[in-house]
Amino acid sequence: MLILVATPIGNLGDLSTRARETLAEADLVYAEDTRHTGRMLQQLGSSRPLRSCHDHNEAARAVEIVEHLKAGRTVALVSDAGTPGVADPAFRVVRAAIEAGQIVSMVPGPTSVVMALVLSGFATDRFVFDGWLPRRSGGLRRQLEGYLSEGRTVVVLDSPHRLLKSLAAAEEVLPDRRFAVCRELTKRFEDVRRGSPAELRAHYTQRLPKGELVLVIEGAPK
Repeated sequence: MLILVATPIGNLGDLSTRARETLAEADLVYAEDTRHTGRMLQQLGSSRPLRSCHDHNEAARAVEIVEHLKAGRTVALVSDAGTPGVADPAFRVVRAAIEAGQIVSMVPGPTSVVMALVLSGFATDRFVFDGWLPRRSGGLRRQLEGYLSEGRTVVVLDSPHRLLKSLAAAEEVLPDRRFAVCRELTKRFEDVRRGSPAELRAHYTQRLPKGELVLVIEGAPK
């Protein structure tokens, strides 16, 4: 079968016992970054065959993985961190396996999207994950304008070097909406800062953000 395995987003202690066993027992492990996953497997004392599966080769790897499944092998699929398929490769592989009539399962675990949502303090009963914020100014503004009437809490991904640009655009489009910037989740310098786009931009202008981050946007008031 194909088994998607969620891996830690920063703290190796978050790797579950079941995830360790699956990675140790799978016939093959496919990973978004073999160097990153290779170091993790080495720490676990696992020496399973390791192959790459990332955005640029996922379509070809999907065909390859299905052949392994048809041959009776168990394949574990992991991303760099967190849950495979959530803003990371896996969708094409999962779809190919399903269409080929193969069994697909999963070892659940860490995900920065849900962790940031809960830590934001915003409503969690209804939310939407909207992937990465666009890099270009026009696309960024259009996406933020789409949240003007969005009543659900919105979770998006952004990078530290683009955060100030994103907050400046949000200050124009969603000035009265509350945001939460969740950085370095599960790591030593984990930090969650909440406020208006203007307040957050003022803060991060003085203290340039570092590390992985997730941006959470409060839903529009009813």
